[in-house]
Amino acid sequence: MKNPLAWLLWLWISAVIVGAFFYAPLAQGFIGESSRILFFHVPMAWVSFVAFIAAGVWSLLYLYRGRQPRHDRAAAAAVELGLLFGVLATVTGSLWARIMWNAYWNWDPRQTSIVVALLFYAAYLALRSAVEDDNTRARLSAAYAVLGLAVAPFLFFIMPRIMFSLHPQSVINAQGKVEVESRMVQVLLAGSAGFTALFFWVHNLRCRIQALSDRKSAL
Repeated sequence: MKNPLAWLLWLWISAVIVGAFFYAPLAQGFIGESSRILFFHVPMAWVSFVAFIAAGVWSLLYLYRGRQPRHDRAAAAAVELGLLFGVLATVTGSLWARIMWNAYWNWDPRQTSIVVALLFYAAYLALRSAVEDDNTRARLSAAYAVLGLAVAPFLFFIMPRIMFSLHPQSVINAQGKVEVESRMVQVLLAGSAGFTALFFWVHNLRCRIQALSDRKSAL
């Protein structure tokens, strides 16, 4: 990696990992070391949401800024990475649930909502693979991803809060108060920032690779 920002990113994420295990204290009421999983689960879920929103924004740019292929590529890459981070968030959440609730899955509202979100965006990729014409595929995909600008916030933030859930309170509770130990908040915020930067870095690489592939196909 010749880019110094890439080295800085990996050092940042390494510091987050060290902080999760050696700086942040264990959360009260959690079994054993299980609370440390949340330092990775929460940022992954956050980045999944960011990726899906970014896909919607790039899709809007595609529809209203001259339908440039680079915007279509950016939206598709964002959905792919959003699904990846969403699956990782689901897996880490299931591991935590197995420790705390003695079951990997119990259809808690937060578990259910993220599965619905993953299915929604998996359908986006299915739509892209089902349409052969490039312009039609890009146009339909963009319209679908724009719909996700309403679907994603509902599934990630609204649905889990309008139903009873065993899931722990978020960092900021319903009263707008932070009830998490300050070192835990620091690691969570640092992890969320690091994983968000990681998403945009990998997203940039994915778009550049896809652009090269498209140019070779056009030759």
